[in-house]
Amino acid sequence: IQSRQISSFSSTFFPSATNNTQPNSRTMTTAKDPITITHTATSSSFTIHPYGAHITSYATSPNAPPILFLSRDAILDGTKPIRGGIPLCFPQFGQPDPSYPQHGFLRNNYWKVVEGSAFDDDANGAGIAMELSLKDAVHARGGKWGEDTKYDCVCRFRVRICGESMTNTLEVENTGTEAFDFQMLLHTYYLVSEGKALDGTVCYVEGLKGYKVSDKVSGEEYVNDSDEPIVIKDSIVDRVYTPMGEKVGLDVVVGTGPGRKILLKANGDVDGKAVPVSGVVWNPVEKAKSMADFGDDQFNDMICVEPGLLSDVPVLEAGKKVTFTQVIKSV
Repeated sequence: IQSRQISSFSSTFFPSATNNTQPNSRTMTTAKDPITITHTATSSSFTIHPYGAHITSYATSPNAPPILFLSRDAILDGTKPIRGGIPLCFPQFGQPDPSYPQHGFLRNNYWKVVEGSAFDDDANGAGIAMELSLKDAVHARGGKWGEDTKYDCVCRFRVRICGESMTNTLEVENTGTEAFDFQMLLHTYYLVSEGKALDGTVCYVEGLKGYKVSDKVSGEEYVNDSDEPIVIKDSIVDRVYTPMGEKVGLDVVVGTGPGRKILLKANGDVDGKAVPVSGVVWNPVEKAKSMADFGDDQFNDMICVEPGLLSDVPVLEAGKKVTFTQVIKSV
């Protein structure tokens, strides 16, 4: 699949861009090819697929190593969710409601580009916005979100890069008349250089002391009271870290190989009220062999650190919005 390159406003792909149309424009452009956005001033770039509004790559410069991991066996033809990059999860993470698919429907449908939303500015970076209305989500529906649902919503995803940082904002507006409960999460895969994901000296997560831990492998629940970083050892890691007390935003350091770190910050609000942000740490290790779209040995090359609104999330009332943002900075 060839990528469409957009390094500045394009009068063909974004006809109204020359009129300084803002990213909240309601005009949409439909396309199925991936789009590459480049920030001219820094030469940083990212690629996003309309299928799932899925970011598959981000680099701080042409010669810099990729920030994100993408499976060599990822399916990129729109027949299944893409393995790697940043999958979007809503209205559930995992499958607490078995009546509709795991992680919801955002990653299984084609989104539309908000026409005129692509920008490239020396000071403010470069980016794009995409949108998906529930009526256009034809796959991965079911249960209370089936075709006869009483709910309605519009989902928007905005991406901005500026050199060594990338900002992702997922917004859902309840455009119906009924409130609904939900979860949302950015299932971010980071590339670990030199295949060192199981080397805890260079691949780790710091900043989760004091969080309640739910271990999805062992079934254990406990409070992380250790100053030691979270590391991947010799078997699958799948843990949810839930903030306790007054903690709201997520603020962690992710080691992604020798000499590489990511500063990750995330925050969310429902109708303007801050909601606690959880963090998920995942690496499949031995389970990789049973995943058709994941190389058997590629667990050595990645770590997922996934911010999400998972616990104590208020329902989204009619006419209200939830906004969830993560900022990734390479240092």
